[in-house]
Amino acid sequence: MPAGVSWPRYLRMFGASVLSMFVGAEVVHQYYRPDLTIPEIPPKPGELRTELLGFKAREEAAAVAAQRQ
Repeated sequence: MPAGVSWPRYLRMFGASVLSMFVGAEVVHQYYRPDLTIPEIPPKPGELRTELLGFKAREEAAAVAAQRQ
């Protein structure tokens, strides 16, 4: 009996913690939208630019919606 609780309760807590870890990782992954493309020529030092692609997509969608009104 780990941590002073029964095995079924321990396994439920362990499963819930693993599930919440995976859900949290997916939420962060969807928010930041990493650029997984590999460039042909690596950028020179100082040229690498990063953007929040998920934020940029939502911002562009809001701009398009504002133009339609």
